[in-house]
Amino acid sequence: MRVVRLASANNFQLATDHHFSANSILDKPEILANVRVVLSHTTHPGNIGAAARAMKTMGLESLVLVNPGSFPDPKADMMACGAEDVLRGAAVCGSVDEALRGTVFVAAMTARLRDISHEVLTPREAMPLLAQHAAQHPVALLFGTEMAGLTNEEMGKSHVQIRIPANPQYSSLNLAAAVQVACYELSVALGYAGLSFPQTGIEPARHEEVERMFVHLEQALTQIGFFRTKAQNKLMQKLRRLYARARLEQEEVNILRGILSAATAYNARLEKNGETRQQRDE
Repeated sequence: MRVVRLASANNFQLATDHHFSANSILDKPEILANVRVVLSHTTHPGNIGAAARAMKTMGLESLVLVNPGSFPDPKADMMACGAEDVLRGAAVCGSVDEALRGTVFVAAMTARLRDISHEVLTPREAMPLLAQHAAQHPVALLFGTEMAGLTNEEMGKSHVQIRIPANPQYSSLNLAAAVQVACYELSVALGYAGLSFPQTGIEPARHEEVERMFVHLEQALTQIGFFRTKAQNKLMQKLRRLYARARLEQEEVNILRGILSAATAYNARLEKNGETRQQRDE
């Protein structure tokens, strides 16, 4: 057996040999129940139905739609081909943040190499990591629109990017095809003989807790004048990537927010005493 350690993946290990259970998608239903497939701003209802079919073939049922172009829709039912129950159970949300609420790990699917330094993995590399998180907590696979994929803002809410190896001259898969590949690779990962699911007792930070921390961080940095000579949006994207690699725990988020509160309180006391920001800088 050959064991490979994923780079920057919190020391998770996976076995890459071919010894896996043929019925792995049925062996761990509690893990599959923690995996939600999030489709953001899907234009064509037929793609929603085809994605639901792809999910059901691999034992996944949790479908979340962010501002779909048309849903429910007869075209979605037609393309579901027996997976209408997945469509009936789908949740419709008004934002990606709402769709990701409660998750502790988000993997964003992308066909494009972007000018951002997120960790980029293949489905074969990423799915064991996703499965290990899903053993205890909700996780998400995030897909963008058919034409443009995910926005940079949506991508910034993920922990890793997943890129399906494909023809570099024509790498764009149909949405449902991408969902099928991701779900299949997850089912393969669940059957790895060497994949363990340790019960750590550590509570990772949930999506909404991390988002509140970023709001707090941006407010604090603004208050102390950190952004005066820097591109604020670009810097916040870099900070998001930094914290995504850290895989923050709930306690760590609380510590960081405590530091931010102390810093802003100190800044407020100085300003109350008449010391301007310019005077402090001098």
